[in-house]
Amino acid sequence: MGWHQSTEVPEDGLDRGRSLACIKPGRGTYSGEVMAPEASEAPQWKLWSQSYIRARLHQGLQPDELVCPAPVQLTVSSVAALILMDEILLTPWRDVPAEDAESSPSLFCGQDEEKWDFVLVSDIHEVGSEREIKRKKFLDELSKKGFTIKKIEDQKLFYGVRAPPLLFRQYQWLLRDPDNRQQSPDGHRDVAVTTRIRIVNFILQNTVTPDLEKLRDLIKKKVFEAAFPLHEKGELSEFLKEKWARWRVIFCRQPIEKIRWYFGEKVALYFAWLGWYTFLLGIAAAAGLLVFVAGITVFNSSQLSKEICEAKDTIMCPLCDQHCPFWRLSDTCTYARVTHMIDNEGTVLFAMFMAIWATVFLELWKRQRARVVTNWDLYRWDEEEEELALELINNLQHEPRQYQHSYFRSTIVLLLVLVMIAVLVGIAHALVIYRVVATALFTQSSSGFLREQADTVAVMTGAVLHYITIVIMSKVNRRVALFLCDLEKPRTFSQRESTFTVKIFTFQFFTNFSSLIYIAFFLGRINGHPGNYVRIAGKWRLEECHPSGCITDLFIQMAIIMLLKQTISNVMEYLNPWICHQLRRKRRQRPKKRRMMLGEEEEAEDPCKRQWLSNYELNEVNIFSLFDEFLEMVIQYSFTTIFVAAFPLAPLLAFCNNLFEIHLDAIKMMRLHRRMVPRKANDIGIWLLLLEAIGILAVIGNGLVIAITSDFIPVLVYKYTYSPCVMENSTGVDCSTGYINHSLSTFRVQDFEFYTKLPQMPPGFVTTNITECRYRDYRNADDYSYTVQFWHIFAARLAFLILFEHVALCVKLIAAWYIPDVPLSVKNTFLGRKHSDLRKELSMMEYSTEV
Repeated sequence: MGWHQSTEVPEDGLDRGRSLACIKPGRGTYSGEVMAPEASEAPQWKLWSQSYIRARLHQGLQPDELVCPAPVQLTVSSVAALILMDEILLTPWRDVPAEDAESSPSLFCGQDEEKWDFVLVSDIHEVGSEREIKRKKFLDELSKKGFTIKKIEDQKLFYGVRAPPLLFRQYQWLLRDPDNRQQSPDGHRDVAVTTRIRIVNFILQNTVTPDLEKLRDLIKKKVFEAAFPLHEKGELSEFLKEKWARWRVIFCRQPIEKIRWYFGEKVALYFAWLGWYTFLLGIAAAAGLLVFVAGITVFNSSQLSKEICEAKDTIMCPLCDQHCPFWRLSDTCTYARVTHMIDNEGTVLFAMFMAIWATVFLELWKRQRARVVTNWDLYRWDEEEEELALELINNLQHEPRQYQHSYFRSTIVLLLVLVMIAVLVGIAHALVIYRVVATALFTQSSSGFLREQADTVAVMTGAVLHYITIVIMSKVNRRVALFLCDLEKPRTFSQRESTFTVKIFTFQFFTNFSSLIYIAFFLGRINGHPGNYVRIAGKWRLEECHPSGCITDLFIQMAIIMLLKQTISNVMEYLNPWICHQLRRKRRQRPKKRRMMLGEEEEAEDPCKRQWLSNYELNEVNIFSLFDEFLEMVIQYSFTTIFVAAFPLAPLLAFCNNLFEIHLDAIKMMRLHRRMVPRKANDIGIWLLLLEAIGILAVIGNGLVIAITSDFIPVLVYKYTYSPCVMENSTGVDCSTGYINHSLSTFRVQDFEFYTKLPQMPPGFVTTNITECRYRDYRNADDYSYTVQFWHIFAARLAFLILFEHVALCVKLIAAWYIPDVPLSVKNTFLGRKHSDLRKELSMMEYSTEV
C-alpha cells in the first residue's frame, strides 16, 4: 500500500517533523515503530483511527496487544492527547508544535497578530542591578515551562506572556469526569479564555525562582510593578460595554451568560445573586413603603400624639444639669407625631414579614443558583480538585499540603479576635460618651436652637461621626483580618478566603452595629432617674429617651448611616477610579505631545503596545476587588433586615441603591479597572452561611426592637390592664386614652442632686413655684422604686420576645422545608445524565465483547 518505515525516531517515539502513522509499541512503553504514510492515502483514516485507538486503550488492552488494523494517520496533537489519557508525558513543555500554537484561543493585540495571556510590567532597572537579575531569573523559569515571552519597551518594560498549549490539554484531561473519559474521548476542544487566564495566573503566582521567590515577593520588592490579563477587543466586550456597563440600561436584564464568558463564574454568580437580591428586594421595599405611608395617615390621628400635643399642663424635668429649664410635654408635639408614625401596629407585622422574606429570599436563591450552575455544568465541581490539578500542572513533583490543626494557634487567633471585638465595642462606647458630652455642651450654647434641640443635634452629629468611624475602621479591620489569616495558616486559597471572610465580616458587623445596638437596647434604660442619675466620670449624666420613645433615635441613626453609605460611598467608589484613570492617561500622553511639537517622525508602533498601555493605564485590581463588593452588599443586607422594625424605609433605600450598584460595578470592571482574573465557582461560598446567620439575627434583633425599643408592648399592656376600656364600660373611648400620663412618673424637685442647678422659670408658665416634675419611667413617687406596672410590662416584653422569635423561626423553618433547595428540573437533568452515561457504558462493553 505504499507504506514505508521511518528510520529517524526520537527517544520518545514521536517524529515531530511530519504526520505520524500507526504506532506499534513495544511491551510496557509507547515508543516503537513510527511509520509515515504516503500523502495520498492517509487523510481518509484520520477520524476513525483516533476513536479506535482510544477505545482500545480504555478496554484494558496491554500495549503489545494494540495493533493497527489499517494505515492510521495521527497528528502530534492527537498522539499527545492519547498519551495524556494514560498519564504519560512525552512532549517537553518547551517543544510545542507550531500548528498547536496557531489554533489556541487567547487575547490578541490586533488583526492577525500574536496573542497573549498575561502582561507583566516592570520599571527599567540598571543593567546588572539586583532587580534586573531577579527579573531575568523569573522570566527564565517561565521560559523553561514553555512560555513564550515578548518584550516591549516604553517608559516601562512590558512582557507579554503566552502559555504552551500542553498546559491546557493537561487541565482538560485532569478535570474531566473519569466515568466519561471513555465515552467522550474527543475532549480535545479549545479552552475558554477565562480558563486560560486562570491557569496562567496560577502558574505565574506559583512559579518559584532559584532564590525561592514568587511573583508576589518580586512585586513587593518592586522587581515587577504589575501583572494583569488583557481586556479583549471583540464582539463580547463591546456587547458588555454597550448593553451592560451603561447607565441607560439600568432597568434591563443582565447578560449573566456573557458576563460568565468574560469574567468567569465567580463574577457572574455575584451579579446573578445581586440581581436576584435586588429583584426580591423590590417586594420588601413596596411593603416597607406601604407601612410607612400607613404611619403617615395616623400622623395627626394617633391618640398618643394627641395626648402629648394637648399636655400643656404637664411639666417635665430638666434634660440636663445646667441651663436646662423645665418644659411642657406639649413642646414635643411634632416629635411625638413622627415617633408614632414609625412606632405602630404595622411595624410588628412588617418585622414578621421581613423575617419570612429573608428566608424565602435565600431559599429561592438556592434554587436559582442550582439552575444556573447546572446550565454551566458546574453543579458538582470540586474547587479543591481543581487546585490540586493546577499544582500538578505547574509542578509534577508537587506534594499536597496535609490537613493540619493547631489548638494553640487557634486559641491565639480566638483571643486576638476577642480583643479586636473589645476594641470595636470600646469605639461604640466612645461614641456614647461623645453624645453625652455633646448634649451637655449644646445645652450650654448661646444658640437658642442648639439649647432646645440638644438631644436631636447630638444624635445626628453622633451618626455622622459613626459613619466616619466605619470608613476608618473598615481599613483597620482588613489589615487585622489579614494578619490573623497569616497567623492561622490555612491550607488552600479557598480556605484562606473563607476564614478571612468570616473575620472581616465579624469585625465589620461590630463596627457598623455596636452604636445601633446601644441606641436600640440600652439608651434610656441604664441612665437612672432624677435624683440618682448614672454619670460618666461622675460628671456627665447619660442620655434619656424622649417621652415619645427611643425608636426615633434609632430611626435617625439608621437613616443617616444608610443615606451616607449609599451616596457618599458610591460617589467616591466611582470618582476615585475615574479620576485616577484620567490622571494616568494624561501623564502618558505628555511625551507624545512633546514629540509632535518638535516635529519628530514617530516609528511604526507595535500593535500590541497600544493595547498593553491602555490596559496598564486602568486601575489596578486585586483578589479583594470582588470581595469588597460582596461585603458591601452583605452589610447592606444586615441593615435591611436586622433593625428594619425601626426603619421601614431601609429596603426601599437598598433597592434604589442596588439598581445603580449593579451598573456602577459593571462600569468599573469594563471601563475603569484592569481585567479581573476569572475564577471558577459553583456558589457564592461562605457568604451564603453569613446570610443565613444574618437571617437568624434579624429575627432576634427585630423581636428585641419591638419588645424593648418600641412602645408596642407597654401600650398593649395598658389597653388590656389599666385603660378605661377595662375599668369601665365605655364603648366610644379609645382604649389607649390616658396612656401618656400613665407612663410618666412624678419626681419631687427638692430631691434633685447637687449637680443639678434649678433653672429660672421660662416665660409662659402659670406658676413660678414648681414642686414636682414628670419623667418617663414606672416608679413610685415616694421612694422611686419600680411600680407593679413596670413588672407587668417587663413580663409581657419577655413573653412577646420568646413568642415572636419562636413563631418567626418556625415560619422560617417551614418556608425552608416548603421550598426545595434544588428544583425538580435540575434533579431530572442529573437523572437523565446518569441514565445516559450508564447506557453508553453498557453499549461500550457490548462493543468490546464483540470485537
